[in-house]
Amino acid sequence: MWQPVLMISGYFISVLGIAMLFPAAVDMYFSNAKWSIFINSAIISFFIGLSLFLSNRGKIRDINLRQAYLLTSIIWFAITILSAVPFMLYGSNFADAVFEAASGISTTGASIFSDVEALPRSILLWRALLNGLGGIGIVIFAIAMLPFLGIGGMQIFQRENSDVNEKFMPKISYIAKRIIGVYVILVTACLLSLKLAGMNWFDALCHALSSIATGGLSTKNESIGAFHSPSIEWIITLFMFLGALPLTFYHSLLATRNIHSVRSTQVNTFIKVLVVYILFMTIWLTYTGRYDFETALRQSAFNIVSIVTTTGFVSTDYLQWGAFAGTAFVIFSLTGGCTGSTSGSIKIFRWQVIWAQLKRALITTLEPNRMSPLKVGTVPINSEVSSSVYVLFIAFGISLVVLTILVSLFGYDFTTSFSAVLASMTNAGPGIVPSIGPAGNYGFFPAGVKYILAFAMLLGRLEVMTILVIFTKNFWK
Repeated sequence: MWQPVLMISGYFISVLGIAMLFPAAVDMYFSNAKWSIFINSAIISFFIGLSLFLSNRGKIRDINLRQAYLLTSIIWFAITILSAVPFMLYGSNFADAVFEAASGISTTGASIFSDVEALPRSILLWRALLNGLGGIGIVIFAIAMLPFLGIGGMQIFQRENSDVNEKFMPKISYIAKRIIGVYVILVTACLLSLKLAGMNWFDALCHALSSIATGGLSTKNESIGAFHSPSIEWIITLFMFLGALPLTFYHSLLATRNIHSVRSTQVNTFIKVLVVYILFMTIWLTYTGRYDFETALRQSAFNIVSIVTTTGFVSTDYLQWGAFAGTAFVIFSLTGGCTGSTSGSIKIFRWQVIWAQLKRALITTLEPNRMSPLKVGTVPINSEVSSSVYVLFIAFGISLVVLTILVSLFGYDFTTSFSAVLASMTNAGPGIVPSIGPAGNYGFFPAGVKYILAFAMLLGRLEVMTILVIFTKNFWK
């Protein structure tokens, strides 16, 4: 069971080691002595990865279900630990380094650094690269692995993403080639747009990577608000939205011109939900006199898109908008983007399944003998898909409660504990209390809480069940 798991894990760890050379090159270019941090980190990662790959090398035609679960958990946890090495060599303790690495690779966007502008360019770039690598990694995971594992209703996308070969390895290779091309195009378009809007090349690159990955790690203490540029805010709003759409959706549009699929159905619903959220908040901010209509629309659009897509960028401290805004942003963070995108949280498709089930229940309650098929749009949903969606909701809720209790054991009130865990599990980043909100950071938490929240980030990012199943007795029989 272990040979293919360790071989594939070694491959991804080696890629991580190669990625560490880019921050090193940046520091060398700007004559910063910190370049050795990333050279040493690259050597460690590449040595471990290459050793695992070569010692377990062999032809892998396919992997079974247990191997797939194990592979997923080992890759993401191993990469998180090794991604923390540069932060530790820079001077962070182990808990802080693991938290920052988990935040970056899970595209959560939370940070322990109170002054990111004091960080060297290599560390800032590394945070952005972790967002970028995590974003592309989670898309491949969602499109190739989740349908195979049957988690959270993703079985419905099995046929759409298995059009080349039913074997796992050929399929993941084909999918990776498809989506990496789309991903690079989106990042490049965002980079050029931000440069034209007034950002320097470095800031534009970091924010382009974080925008498309819906990661949210910025190079500025005030996030996007530091630029004081409406054009930059609108550009990033657009690309956060584009990052929250399924990457295979773009490929399908270009290749087949066919938008009649489950993915286009959830895209339509996602757009409608965003429009409702933004218009409602815009009207409320205008009515209460906080902003004029144009400013209210821009601030609402940016911050709502950021939280719904679980990016975590902020243009202003929206907690200053009042208690209603704080409550609304909890709902926004639980919405999520589309399946097969870089965004986190519950995801629109699953809310569609729940809504369809509720509508059917209301019909059959009054007419018990009426046949009412479960559908999302025009696509029928079978019992296996709906059941796995319910299981994910239950697992998400139970995990949220348990982790909140664990954080509260360290002496924090319910609101702070719940907000920190919710922001971590949904990969949204900012919480709904000032200490960890848009103007705060997670640095004040003790090491134990940081480990819990880092685990929560990966738990939410990997759809909860992928990790929880590893801890069951039956898995190891």
